[in-house]
Amino acid sequence: MAHVIPTGQERATIVRRAIRVAVAAGAGFYPLLYGAGLPVMALYALFAPIAIGLLSPIPGSGRQRAGVMVRALPWALVLATLGTLLAVETWAAVGGMLVVGFLLAFAAVGGPRPAGAGPGLQLFYILACFPPYAPDTLGQRLSGLAVGVLLLAACELLLPDPSAATYRERLARALGEAARGASSGDVPPRELREAGARLRLGAVPPAERPAGAGRDDRALEQAGRAVRRLLDQLATLAEKFPAAADPASAALLDRVAGLCTSCARFVRTGDDPPVAGALEKAMRDFQAERVRRASGPPGERPPVEVERRQSQVLALAESARMAEITTDIAVHGRPTEPAAPRRLFWYAELSTPELWARRVAGNMTFRSVLLQNALRTALGLAAARAVAGSLDLSHGFWVLLAVLTLGRTTAGATWRAVRLAVAGNAAGALVAGALLVGLGPHTDVYAALLGPVMLVAFALGPLLGVAYAQGLFTLVVATAFAQIEPVTWRLSEARMIDVVTGSAIGLLCGLLAWPAGARREVHRAMAALLRTCAELVPATARTLVGPEGGWEGRTAGPGGSGASPWPSGGGAGGDRPDPPGGAGGNTPTSSEGARDESQPPPDGSRAAPSTSPGGSEASPWPSAGGAGDDPQTLPAGSRSSPQPPPRGSQPEPRTLPAVHQLRLAEAAYAQYRTEAPGEDTRTDWHAILIAANHMLLGAHWLPRFGLRPGSGATAPAAAWARTTAQALVAETDRIASLLTGDHPESARRRALPEGHPPTPLSADLEVWMTSLAHQLTRIESSLTPPPDPDEPPVTSSRRRTAPPG
Repeated sequence: MAHVIPTGQERATIVRRAIRVAVAAGAGFYPLLYGAGLPVMALYALFAPIAIGLLSPIPGSGRQRAGVMVRALPWALVLATLGTLLAVETWAAVGGMLVVGFLLAFAAVGGPRPAGAGPGLQLFYILACFPPYAPDTLGQRLSGLAVGVLLLAACELLLPDPSAATYRERLARALGEAARGASSGDVPPRELREAGARLRLGAVPPAERPAGAGRDDRALEQAGRAVRRLLDQLATLAEKFPAAADPASAALLDRVAGLCTSCARFVRTGDDPPVAGALEKAMRDFQAERVRRASGPPGERPPVEVERRQSQVLALAESARMAEITTDIAVHGRPTEPAAPRRLFWYAELSTPELWARRVAGNMTFRSVLLQNALRTALGLAAARAVAGSLDLSHGFWVLLAVLTLGRTTAGATWRAVRLAVAGNAAGALVAGALLVGLGPHTDVYAALLGPVMLVAFALGPLLGVAYAQGLFTLVVATAFAQIEPVTWRLSEARMIDVVTGSAIGLLCGLLAWPAGARREVHRAMAALLRTCAELVPATARTLVGPEGGWEGRTAGPGGSGASPWPSGGGAGGDRPDPPGGAGGNTPTSSEGARDESQPPPDGSRAAPSTSPGGSEASPWPSAGGAGDDPQTLPAGSRSSPQPPPRGSQPEPRTLPAVHQLRLAEAAYAQYRTEAPGEDTRTDWHAILIAANHMLLGAHWLPRFGLRPGSGATAPAAAWARTTAQALVAETDRIASLLTGDHPESARRRALPEGHPPTPLSADLEVWMTSLAHQLTRIESSLTPPPDPDEPPVTSSRRRTAPPG
C-alpha cells in the first residue's frame, strides 16, 4: 500500500516532534562532547531522545508523553545496566535480548502507552549490549541516558502537541446529542449517527482509547457502545416511527433525555449522579400501561403503528439504562446498585489486580496476537544479536535496530518496509560516503551539519515515508559518529551491511511466525460471536410466540424447554463453539475472561441468576423484595416483570455462550486496536459488537418486557416470525463467513421478509428483528465497499477495502 500523505494537522505534529527531538539531542550532545569531553556520555545523550522520542510512538499530549518518559527512565537505566554487563559474552547478550525483547513487547497488554514506550526501552538495552565490554563506562552511559530523556521530557512540556478530547469528553458530547434527540426529536438522524460514529475506537487517538484492563476503561468502552446504539435507535425512531399522539412514549423519552443530560454532566464532573433506578421504574410503569391497554377491549387497544413506536422507545430506554450503569461504574469504579443483567457487567465485581491478572493470563496462549507479536519480536532480536555477535559486525546494533523498526505484524507489510528501507539506505549510504570522503576529518563542519541534518531527517522522514526516513537517518549517523571518532566512507558500508542483515532476519521472522498478524484473530473472534449470538434470535422469538403459534422445525430439549440454541454440527455452524462444559475445540481462547462463568462468585457478592424449571436463566432484573421473592409472582410495577410469561410459553434462551463469546471478541478487538493500522481499516468492528449486544440484550429483556399475543400467535404471524428469524440467522452466518475469508454465493443469500407480519404479533419482537436486520445490512456494507480506483489494498480474504480514513 502506498505511503499515506499526512494531513495538515499531522504534518504540524511531525514537525513539532522533529524540533523537540533535535533540540533535546543537540542540547545534550554538544556540551557533553565539546564542553566536558565525554564522548560516551554524549553518545547516549544523543541517542536517548531519538530512541524514546522518535522511534517510540508514545501517544498522547506533551504532558502525557513527558509523564510516560519520566516513569520509563528508571527502567531505561536498569536495561542499560543489564546490557552493559551482559555484553561480556555473545550468548549472555543473546539470552538477555530474548527475555528483554519478550517482556517489553508483551507489555502491550497494558494499552497504547506501554506499547509505545516498549521500542525505546528495547533500544537502551540494544545499544549497551554490544562490544566493547566496558563496565567502567557504565556511569557515563547512565548519566548520558538520563540527561537525554529528561531534556526530551522538558521539550515535550515546552513545545507540546494540542491535547485531544478524552474519551470521557467524547462520551459526554454523545450523551448530550442523545438528550437533544430524545427531548426535541428534531435532530437530523444523520447527525445522531455521526455523533455515534465518533465513539468508534478507530476514530479515537490511541492515547485516549479506553484500552486498559481496569473497571474504568472497560466501563467506558461498554458505555461507548451503549450510547452509540442509543443514538442509532433515536435516528431510527425519527426516520421510521413518526411522532404520534402517545403521551406515555413522550414521557419516557423525556426521562431518557433527562438521564442522558445527567449522565453527561456526571461523566464530566463526577458530581450529581442520576437517580439510580429512576429510569428503570419509568420503564416498568410504561410497560405496565402497555400491558393494560393491550389487554383491554378491542376498541381501546392502540393502533399497531403506535405499538411499534412504543416498542422502539422502550428499546432505546434500555440502551439508556445500560449507559447509566456503565457511566456509574466508570466514575465510581463500581456500580452503586446491583447491575443487571449481571453477566454483562462481570468485571464490576473484580478488583483491579484480578482484572489485570485475567488479561495477562488470557493472553498467555498462542491464539493471542499480543503473545504472537512478543514472541516474533523477541526471537527476531535474539537471532539478530546472535548473528551480529558471531560475525563480529561493526556497529552491530544497527542490525537489531533494523529488526525492531522495520518489523511489521504481517509478512506483506514487512516486505514492503524492508524493500523501501534497503533502497533508502543505499541512497543514504552513497551520499554519506561522498560526504565523509569530501570533508575528511573536519569535525567542526560535522558539528555544524548535525543539527540541521537531524531536523530535516526527523521532519521529512515521517512525511515522505520509510525510504526517505532510512536514507536521512544514515546521514544523521554519519555526521554524529564522525565527531566522536575518526571514520571513513566504510562507515556507510557497515551501516548498509547491517541494515540488509537486519532486514533479512526481520523478513524471515515475519514469514515464519504468524505472518497474518492480528487481523485473522479478530476476524475469527467476531465471526464466532455473530454465529453464537444469532442462535438467540429464533430462541427469543419462540419465547414470545410460544408453541401455540405452530412453531415448527424445533423439538423440545431436555426438561421440556425449547431446543438447544447450539447447532448439531456440520454445515455453516460447524465451527461454532460447544456449549459450556463441552470440549469446544474451536473456541478462541485469546483473551481474558474466557473462564469467568466457571468461577463461583466470591463471598458476599451477588449470586448468579437462578434458573427456571426448564433450565433457562431467571430474570436478570433484581426483585424488590427479599431473596426469597418469586419474580414471576410479584405485582405489576415492582422490580420484577409486570407481565409474567403465559403458561406453556418457552423458557428464556440461554445467553451464557453468547456472553462468553462477547468477552472473547471484545478482547480480540482491543488487541487489534493496539497494533498499527492494517489494511482492513473500513470494517466496522464496533458495529459488530453493537449488533451482538443488540441480540444479547433482546434475549434478556424481551422475554420479560415483550408484549405477547393474548391467546397465542396465529399461524401466519408465527410463520413470519419463524421466516424472519431464520433469515436473520442466515444473514448473520453469511457475514461471519465473509469475516473468516469464505465467499458465500450471493444466490444463496436469504432475503429478509419485506413489510410487517400479516397479523398482530409482538410489536417488540417485530421491531427488534427489523432493527437487527438494518444493523446487519450496515455491517455487510462495511465489509464489501466499492474498490478504490487508485490503489485498492487487498485483505487476506482478497476483498477490496477502502484506504484508511
